[in-house]
Amino acid sequence: MLFDSHCHLQFKAYKDDFDQVLKRCEEKQMLLNVVGSQIDTSVRAVELAQKYENIYASVGLHPIHLFETHVDEEEVAFKSREEDFDYDKYKKLARNKKVVAIGECGLEFFHLPAGLNKEQALQKQKEVFLAQYKLAQELKLPIIIHVRDAHQEMIDLLREIGEPINGVVHCYTGNWEYAEQYLALGLYLGFTGVITFPPKKTDPKAQEDLLEVIKNCPWDRMLIETDAPYLAPQSHRGQRAEPWMVEDVALKIADIKRTETEEIIQITTNNAKKLFKL
Repeated sequence: MLFDSHCHLQFKAYKDDFDQVLKRCEEKQMLLNVVGSQIDTSVRAVELAQKYENIYASVGLHPIHLFETHVDEEEVAFKSREEDFDYDKYKKLARNKKVVAIGECGLEFFHLPAGLNKEQALQKQKEVFLAQYKLAQELKLPIIIHVRDAHQEMIDLLREIGEPINGVVHCYTGNWEYAEQYLALGLYLGFTGVITFPPKKTDPKAQEDLLEVIKNCPWDRMLIETDAPYLAPQSHRGQRAEPWMVEDVALKIADIKRTETEEIIQITTNNAKKLFKL
């Protein structure tokens, strides 16, 4: 049974054909964790989880929504809507029995608004991340961590907490040096279709480093995910990602680990069930 541990099936990218996408997932007998990025998408994630047996939800505030800023990615371009983290509102939402984690939340230096320096952004992002970590602890839920261009800052922040962290570093694309530190803190690593991409001509070492992480990562600390609608695996590059494409991620890990795809699927599903207490 495939488990896409991180997707955004509630996003507008699926508004015209949601039923067909879900059917393709159901044909593979998948479990899905639909992850919120702000209050509206968190609410919709919970609504989907309540409606469909194979869907679970996570609720949280993504760091790009702490400021109004222009986001330009390969799949989409938009202006993020600034939101303050309302602890009580998210707490009420997270009490739903189908909510399995808090997040995604974390540190983001790739998208910063013009006129705001890195230190100002980091201070606010830290405050909001720690508030969501507190909520996760209060409700005894794991946390889904978003990190982009800020691994050292995130590791330093997690060490300040001073206790093992129950959660996952979503869409891990860093090197083994950072990965070892996250693992030592008690975290899982989530891998997406990025692991199937060819090396960039401008920076081939980054992909080599990522594949080394997969080679070294303990079997019991890996999760697979799509981040759909983003980051479609290489065989579907240029398309909108869908959760069933997570099978390509399992296939790539199996190739690196020199084992069968079905074994990776079983292991990562068991890992996700353990983390999310299912």
